[in-house]
Amino acid sequence: MKVRVLGCSGGIGGSHLRTTSMLVDDDLLIDAGTGVADLSLGELALIDHVFLTHSHLDHIASLPLLVDSVSDLRDRPLTVHATAATLAIIGEHIFNWVIWPDFRVIPSPEKALIHYQAMALGESVRIGSRTVTALPAEHTVPAVGYQLDSGVASLVFTGDTTVNDSFWPVVNRIANLRYLLIETAFPNHERRLADVSKHLCPSMLAEELAKLEREAEVYVSHLKPGQSELTMLEIERCAGRFKPRMLQHNQIFEF
Repeated sequence: MKVRVLGCSGGIGGSHLRTTSMLVDDDLLIDAGTGVADLSLGELALIDHVFLTHSHLDHIASLPLLVDSVSDLRDRPLTVHATAATLAIIGEHIFNWVIWPDFRVIPSPEKALIHYQAMALGESVRIGSRTVTALPAEHTVPAVGYQLDSGVASLVFTGDTTVNDSFWPVVNRIANLRYLLIETAFPNHERRLADVSKHLCPSMLAEELAKLEREAEVYVSHLKPGQSELTMLEIERCAGRFKPRMLQHNQIFEF
């Protein structure tokens, strides 16, 4: 399994800041933030599956344009996997004929450009030799994280989340865990904002990582533009033995 980070920032600005999305091999996306727009039309046309962690704009911004851009290049629908609650939100607020057409019925219901596939917490979807499992997340809207299992090793992505005691027992049971990608949106002086918006700050990250019983390489995503250096410095000071590193735009994981 090859995972390429198309975007991992909490915002935009310049050539290296893209919001959350990861390309798995050449046919699967985890989230569809602004980083998806860097792919060529040929690359976009190869994508058959999108797994959404939640409905916030920085995680879905490219999805409507992706479907539209490759409609003439594909002969099968793009499958969007998410919780039933997230699918209901994007159906009501995005693919609603007001913000964007409902591609579930274009050009016809029988030949739709997009297909929704509801996914329950803890459910696994197998695509070829790869397994994607929905993990608990705690955010301001219905949300999940994902485990990507190649059969040899696993990468876990928390998605947007805050303190989440239900997440760690699940992760601690992943025997082949190799990578943990975890969000930390704000520096410590904005802990109140982190609490209200259900994100993490470095002190909260340290408390969460203390619950991790597996050895894993830890990477930090969703850093807010303009605050990333401060936030990573605070993480370095308080995050303990895991020595988290900043997740990078275009970083690649192979496992």
